[in-house]
Amino acid sequence: MSLIIPQKYKQKLLPETTEIAIKTIKEGFQTELAAALNLRRVTAPLFVLAGTGLNDDLNGVEKAVSFNIEAMDNKRAEVVHSLAKWKRAKLGAYDIAPGYGLYTDMNAIRTFEELDNLHSLYVDQWDWEKTITAADRNLDYLKATVEKIYNVVREIERRIYKQFPHITPVLPEKVTFIHSEELLKEYPDLSPREREAKAAKKYGAIFIIGIGNPLSNGEPHDGRAPDYDDWITENEDGYSGLNGDLIFWNTVLDAPFELSSMGIRVNPESLMRQLEQRGCTERASLNFHKALLAGELPLSIGGGIGQSRLCMFLLQKAHIGEVQASIWPEDQIAKCKAAGIDLL
Repeated sequence: MSLIIPQKYKQKLLPETTEIAIKTIKEGFQTELAAALNLRRVTAPLFVLAGTGLNDDLNGVEKAVSFNIEAMDNKRAEVVHSLAKWKRAKLGAYDIAPGYGLYTDMNAIRTFEELDNLHSLYVDQWDWEKTITAADRNLDYLKATVEKIYNVVREIERRIYKQFPHITPVLPEKVTFIHSEELLKEYPDLSPREREAKAAKKYGAIFIIGIGNPLSNGEPHDGRAPDYDDWITENEDGYSGLNGDLIFWNTVLDAPFELSSMGIRVNPESLMRQLEQRGCTERASLNFHKALLAGELPLSIGGGIGQSRLCMFLLQKAHIGEVQASIWPEDQIAKCKAAGIDLL
């Protein structure tokens, strides 16, 4: 999206106090998330070796920041886009039992992002992954997990209100689930983002199910790599997809606000179907994919939750640069400063 400058924007917290509030959110959220989903913290890499299949391919066209390692015969390393596949491999390495999982701090550099209120060159999120059983690979399990995460967000929203009473809560009591095909049927003449805006404004908090598989109009609601989320398996509501996006209505920007992408991960069957649909079956020869197809990796559910995005939303900031230090175009810095938006 393009840069949004809210009219008559007024900071709820000064930069110094904002730093205190960020600490409250980050410490509180990860503790509550770990308790809600039975997760333990692990240490994560900033980069992985190229050609292993471990890096998140996002939509399959984004180029990772990479470099040669002189001490390893100039092997190529890539800065992670996210840890979507690395986490699943770690579940297997640690032999984590069903019902339990891990989370970590993920830091990435995405040079291809369009810099605006929500998108930065620097990406920070809580990446989490949880071992499940074959019986858990269903829509009810996905929804129950989303609700647990949503309840944690609302708990931290309440804590911020107690600490800063002038920042009043805006999230509804419940998150509304809607399939991307249902959104298309309700708003057939709108773009996917416009559909999201309509639904998010109507309900306040939505989880859009089914991201990646083509809809009845032949186009996916949004892109998703074929080798982590399962977006091709038919679910109980008659549509395809065991994944989705958690989106809030941002009252400061008057726009939809994506906080998290998550889903039940591919099993060997759905991985091959998705690789075939995307025309990239050559990935089956990569180390990660070979292990998955051989049944050597556990079934899992997982996702990423934006750290700076959560802080931005709960502190009712207009720009992600108010809660994270990054680099911004000079004209964007000037426009923000003129509107009372102080970028760190």
